[in-house]
Amino acid sequence: MSGSLYEKAPAKINLTLRVLGRRADGYHDLASLVAFADLADTLTLQPGGTTALDISGPFAAASGPVADNLVLKALAALRQRMDGLMAGRFLLVKNIPAAGGIGGGSADAAAALRLLARANGLALDDSRLMAAALSVGADVPVCLDPRARIMRGVGDRLSAPLDLPPLAAVLVNPGAALATREVFAKFTSAPGSKKYLENVPREHDAMIEFLGQHGNDLTQGAIGCLPAIADVLIALRALPGVRLARMSGSGPTCFALCASPGEAAAAAQRLKTERDDWWVYSGIIGSAEKRP
Repeated sequence: MSGSLYEKAPAKINLTLRVLGRRADGYHDLASLVAFADLADTLTLQPGGTTALDISGPFAAASGPVADNLVLKALAALRQRMDGLMAGRFLLVKNIPAAGGIGGGSADAAAALRLLARANGLALDDSRLMAAALSVGADVPVCLDPRARIMRGVGDRLSAPLDLPPLAAVLVNPGAALATREVFAKFTSAPGSKKYLENVPREHDAMIEFLGQHGNDLTQGAIGCLPAIADVLIALRALPGVRLARMSGSGPTCFALCASPGEAAAAAQRLKTERDDWWVYSGIIGSAEKRP
């Protein structure tokens, strides 16, 4: 195969996250409504030749050693399951904050698997792709086909794709990374809603109301690790036009939902002037869910 192949790796937003309990293997069973934003890393594969990974972009320096990158781990996982796998040179542009709770690394790994599938003539529903995804990380399977879904278990049980309304959003990271294991170490009990995650609405206002009934059980644990998360949530809730503010995943990135893209852009601009030490982004959650 000649010519470069290209994939977007959209940010994964946990609109809700409930911790259902600890498993015998030490992991936690979760239930989470996941959607994808128009914020994305990009990954290019130049098939053939020596396998390599080059990283650039605003968050390249924060993404850690190249040898530990999940793109290469995804490649290794698929090679274990498929003899003669064609790879090549990967070019990754990092636009998503590292260790930010919005799945940047997982999205990159999933994009790598999609590129490898294209380069090797594999269907996206090939069982080897999903097995490789799960072996790399709990969030990689839901990123493999980035459309809104309910994710359960340890990321191994996914609902059919959901048709969510586009959600105008402001994303904020306080300029710090936060390891998921540290947050779970602080987690003691689930104080949030006990309602079963089902009947997800398609209309915007109903969706905001629904999200208000289903929170993120990891928020207090994350604040215990990084108190700046509380400052972000307070600042977001004080912005004009914000309907709901919440932490995504295990943090520290938080999001606020507004009624329109214009209100989200205005809120983001105001926050940028007030806190130039924070990373602030305005966009749409949901627009990236039908990838090219």
